[in-house]
Amino acid sequence: MSNACVIGLGKSGVAAARLLKREGWQVILSDRSDSASLRQQQQQLAAEGITVCLAHTPNLDGTDSPQLIVVSPGVPWDADILNRARELGIETIGEMELAWRYLNAVPWVGITGTNGKTTTTALVAAIFQTAGLNAPACGNIGHAVCDVALEFKNNSRGAQPCAPTNYPDWIIAEISSYQIESAPSVAPRIGVWTTFTPDHLSRHKTLERYYDIKAHLVHQSQLQVINGDDAFLSQEKMNDWQDAYWTSVKGKAFLNCNPDLGTYIEDGWVIFGQEQIVQVSALRMVGAHNLQNLLMAVAVARLAGIDKEAIATAIATFPGVPHRLEHICTWQGIDFINDSKATNYDAAQVGLSSVTSPAILIAGGEAKIGDDLAWLQTIQAQAAAVLLIGDAAPAFALRLSQVGYNNYEIVETMARAVSRAAELAPQYQARVVLLSPACASFDRYQNFEQRGDDFRQLCMQLVQ
Repeated sequence: MSNACVIGLGKSGVAAARLLKREGWQVILSDRSDSASLRQQQQQLAAEGITVCLAHTPNLDGTDSPQLIVVSPGVPWDADILNRARELGIETIGEMELAWRYLNAVPWVGITGTNGKTTTTALVAAIFQTAGLNAPACGNIGHAVCDVALEFKNNSRGAQPCAPTNYPDWIIAEISSYQIESAPSVAPRIGVWTTFTPDHLSRHKTLERYYDIKAHLVHQSQLQVINGDDAFLSQEKMNDWQDAYWTSVKGKAFLNCNPDLGTYIEDGWVIFGQEQIVQVSALRMVGAHNLQNLLMAVAVARLAGIDKEAIATAIATFPGVPHRLEHICTWQGIDFINDSKATNYDAAQVGLSSVTSPAILIAGGEAKIGDDLAWLQTIQAQAAAVLLIGDAAPAFALRLSQVGYNNYEIVETMARAVSRAAELAPQYQARVVLLSPACASFDRYQNFEQRGDDFRQLCMQLVQ
C-alpha cells in the first residue's frame, strides 16, 4: 500500500485525506497546530482509518517517507518541508490538483480574481442549477473539490467505469491564487478573471508573481471571460487576452473586444453579443460592483449554452452569498450587515461604499500588505465611527489618525464591537452597523466564515 501525507487539517486537507483513503492509500494527515477542536477531528478521522498527527511536521528522511504529499491551500508553496520533498523526488501537489485527476472528464468553470470571485461563483452555480444541471459550487467556496470527487467515487460504486452519468455535469470552482500555484494541470472549459489588485503579497512577494499565478489558470482555459472594467486587466494587461470575452458595465464602447464577444449593459439590459439576456433590475444584490459580477455570470452561462429563461429566473431569485454584504438583522431601525468576506482594503472599500451612510464600521484582524488610501477616504466620507478589533487594531488606529480621522475606538473583540456599535449607532443616527474587516481572520478565527458566524450570533443575541 502506498503512503500519502496530507499537510493541513482544514476542509481541503480532510477532503483530500478521505479521497486518498477511498482510493487505497495509507494516509497520515499532519498539522502544526493543536487544539480541542482539532483533537476532536483527530478522533473522528481515526475512526475512518486516517492517522492525524497534531503539533507535527512530517519527517521525510525515514524509511516510511510518503510517495505523495498533498497540501492544503494555507500551506505556503515554498515551505521548507515542501522544498525538501521536491529535493527527495516526492510528488507534491495541492488538494485542487488531486481533485482534478478524478474530475478532469467534467467541464469546469474556474473563477479567480482578487475580489468578486465568491459572488460570481455562487451566481454561476445558481444559473447552472436552475437550468437543471448538476453543477456544484466548490473550491474556495463551499465544499472542497475533493469532496465532490469523493461523492462521485462513492456514488459510482457498481457503475460502469467512467460512465458519464456518474459525473457532475459541470464543476463550478472558485480558485484562489494559493490553489492555482499548487494545481498546475487544472484546465477549465471556461476561465473567469473577476478583478486584480494587490493582495497576498506577503506570500507571493511581488505583484507580477501574483498576476502570473492567476494568469496561468486563465491561460489554461479554453474560453476566457475577463472583467473589462478592471483597470489593471483592461489597461496594463489587455494585450495578454486578445481572444477573451470581455465585460463592461459602461457599455459596448468600453469593450476590449468585438461586441459579438462581449457582455455589457445597454438601456437597462444585459447584452451578450447582440442579444438581450436579462434586465439589470432583476438582480437583488446591492452594490454597483455586483453588476460586473452579473455580467461575468451571464457570459459564462451563455458560453455554456444555457438559455435566457433559466438565466433570468436564477438571477431574479439569487439572494447573494453569506459573509458578503449579508443582511443579518434589523434592531431598532439599524441594519447589521456581515461583510466578513472583505479580507483586503479593496473589498472593504467596496463594502462600505455599498451601504447607507453614515455607518458604524467594525474593522480589523490580521492585516495584509496593500494600498489602503481609497479605503481610508471612504471611511472619512461614510463612517460615523470605526470600531477596531484584532491584531491590526493599533496599526489601523495609527493610519486613521494620520489621515485626520479620530472617531475610532480599539475594542479588541467582536463581542465588544457589536455591543459598542449598538450603543453608538443611535447617537450618530447611523442606519447601518457593518462588519467589513479589510483583514484576514487568522489572528482570532480559523477563516472568514467563522468570523462572520461569530458576528451573526452576537447580532442575533442583541435582537433576542
